[in-house]
Amino acid sequence: MTTHHAILEDALARITAGYVFPDRAVEVDAEIRRRLSTGEYDALSETELCTAVTGHLQQVCPDKHLRLLWSDEPQSMEEDPEADTRFEALCRAENFGVQKVERLEGNIGYLDLRLVATPAGGAPVFAAAMQLLSHTDALMLDLRNCRGGSPEGVALWCSYFFADGSVHLNDIYDRASGRTQQFWTSTHLPAPRYLDRPVYVLTSATTFSGGEEIAYNLQTQQRATLVGETTKGGAHPTDRYPVTPHITVTVPTARSINPVTGTNWEGVGVIPGIAVPADQALSAALDHLQGAAISA
Repeated sequence: MTTHHAILEDALARITAGYVFPDRAVEVDAEIRRRLSTGEYDALSETELCTAVTGHLQQVCPDKHLRLLWSDEPQSMEEDPEADTRFEALCRAENFGVQKVERLEGNIGYLDLRLVATPAGGAPVFAAAMQLLSHTDALMLDLRNCRGGSPEGVALWCSYFFADGSVHLNDIYDRASGRTQQFWTSTHLPAPRYLDRPVYVLTSATTFSGGEEIAYNLQTQQRATLVGETTKGGAHPTDRYPVTPHITVTVPTARSINPVTGTNWEGVGVIPGIAVPADQALSAALDHLQGAAISA
């Protein structure tokens, strides 16, 4: 019990100090302390504690980024000054998120994006992919396995689907600084823009975070048709704090604000216009594209 008490004291201190919605942090703190005081967590292993507390955090505040995470491998107790470097290494190892670029039958482009890299490293790969797709008649942007990444990378990917730098895509409000950062389409791109042609975005229940933002931005700007499943629902940029060598608390310290809707997809996901099981999304999008061409 003593160990669990210390773990939760540390985690709750991080949440109350940093969570982007201070009022909700107070509610979370009270609920977890109530359960702790009744002995609800006493008999749990540390892995079970992480699962149980994450569920209780999200019952009070349905924020998919607010979690207590277990790692089998021990981790440093120091806050990671190399996090950006490690993310860039991950991006390089995964081809900056671009899994596949393909030309399907009927001159339909297909792009499978698994990760949203930063522009600093990923811009040439983004450009190469869009150059290969530039002469297709329609595009299937597959985000079904996209687990998120860089907000700046999201803005760069979205820029390829608009004519210039005048589209306001998203804002991110940061609690610690009280500042709001705006994200707009880029004025200059190193490859052709993909304009005046249909774009379909394929989604699944595991599409997350930055992948969801690409889908949401294109949907709210009426630039793409979304096909598949409602996404996972994580819209808040998040910091990670080690609590023990095996336990990390993740705390959303900022929030997205879409300029069209005034809100975001946190807790509800991005809802596709054409709802089908994820494994049927590509065929459903191709069928819809064909039907639209026939009726045109």
